[in-house]
Amino acid sequence: MTHPIIADLNKRYTAKQYDATKRISQDDMAIIKEAIRLSASSINSQPWKFIVLESDEAKQRFHDTFANMHQFNQPHAKAASHTILLAYDPKFTKEKFAKRVDAEVSSGHLPADMYDMFMGAYAFAQANTDETGFNGNWTKAQVYIALGNLLHTLARLGIDSTAMEGVDSALIGEAFKAELDGHVCEVALAIGYHKEGEDYNHGLPKARLALDDMLVTL
Repeated sequence: MTHPIIADLNKRYTAKQYDATKRISQDDMAIIKEAIRLSASSINSQPWKFIVLESDEAKQRFHDTFANMHQFNQPHAKAASHTILLAYDPKFTKEKFAKRVDAEVSSGHLPADMYDMFMGAYAFAQANTDETGFNGNWTKAQVYIALGNLLHTLARLGIDSTAMEGVDSALIGEAFKAELDGHVCEVALAIGYHKEGEDYNHGLPKARLALDDMLVTL
């Protein structure tokens, strides 16, 4: 099949070694950041925060969070051009949702007289909220929608990436406490350019199940 979308998905892969001398341009970073902002989420909740690490100081802080575990991912902290911390709000309240509904109205997407009706959509979040106010399982799922959007955006731009659930959420929470502002990071995305000749995963054929083994059309 020949189509730009399929070409993007065929060429993207999980980079295993980055070339620390290569940096993503500011123009491309602007596209990446806007793509993050435009990510979809249930009821347009956007219950997330994204922290882009590009300075040496920020990379060192992230590097230090691998002190106790997942050291196989630690080299990416400094070698990748940038790393994005994707964090979810563990207690997404109705008051926070109201800020999103305000944006719906101010953007012209939602008529002002439908404000109260749209606020009722918070029931989707409430259905996933326990007696302590925790709805992190639901908000974390929204973060993965953004991650998928990012992976395709990066493939289109010809930028390599490595999604990392192998991170220490507790140490990240300490190292970036001020920036996270109560959000929780359990997945990060290293982005940049692979190191020629040293990234064993680059250029290998895709290994996916046959379509008939994983998809049913009714």
